[in-house]
Amino acid sequence: MGNLHKRWVQAVPFLFVVLWSTGFIGAKYASPYIEPFHVLLIRMLMTLVAFGALALILKAKWPSPVQAMHQMVTGFLVHAVYLGGVFAAIEWGLPAGVTAIIMGLQPLLTALMSWQLMGDNLRPVQWLGLLIGFVGVALVLLSGEGGGQFTIDTASMIAAVAALVAISVGTLYQKRFGSGTDLFTGSFYQYLMTAIAMAVVAFTFETGEINWQPELIGALLWMVFGLSVSAILLLMLMIREGEAAKVASYFYLVPPLTAIEAWLLFDEQLNLMGIGAIALTVLGIYLVLRRH
Repeated sequence: MGNLHKRWVQAVPFLFVVLWSTGFIGAKYASPYIEPFHVLLIRMLMTLVAFGALALILKAKWPSPVQAMHQMVTGFLVHAVYLGGVFAAIEWGLPAGVTAIIMGLQPLLTALMSWQLMGDNLRPVQWLGLLIGFVGVALVLLSGEGGGQFTIDTASMIAAVAALVAISVGTLYQKRFGSGTDLFTGSFYQYLMTAIAMAVVAFTFETGEINWQPELIGALLWMVFGLSVSAILLLMLMIREGEAAKVASYFYLVPPLTAIEAWLLFDEQLNLMGIGAIALTVLGIYLVLRRH
């Protein structure tokens, strides 16, 4: 039983990466039929129902008002500002590949913040691994279509940087203030805050036109149960059990895996440079995570 538990704990980060990487696939299936902030709003409302039901079925312990407030702050940073910033940056003209490169700075920024604010010390080889991982992510994206010429727009860059800072700060905030909260009820409050934020943005800036098609319904169901429920529970578990910098380093594996999925599902190109960059990214993660 002990060995089974140990193997499950070791598998959690990689299961998280596989699930998280499919966010791009779900968004691609949904995007022709719905505006970005409306899809996020519907996703959050469906997720609220799912977590509320799970909390009641499992008789999870509800947090105190102070704990609930902390979870809402985490939700605002990790979900609302991060997802909203990424969607806004792309909507305002920043190429998806360039946006992903900026998001690729997250493990480095989280490690730097964790080192300065929480005293998490990384060995030199781990810092080297973070740098190698970022280079690998950038090469994965530049080997595709995201490395072309583009015009830098101030609003889109602000949105992308806000998303980057938000998820980095949110990871550390959850590690500092959310470790004693039940994963199910804590996530409920995170998504409650996110739903409120998405409602404000969606009804302020979008028309609300939705073309209900099987592809949209399938994408929403996957984004709710595959990402917002399963992947986020795994992420919160990883944050609670591990060092913030190490947890963040797993995000480096998301773009390479997404590139492979897009190649399999949408016949997007994956050339030798991309394959080599994936190997470089994996090397970086290995250096961060190895024990000695």
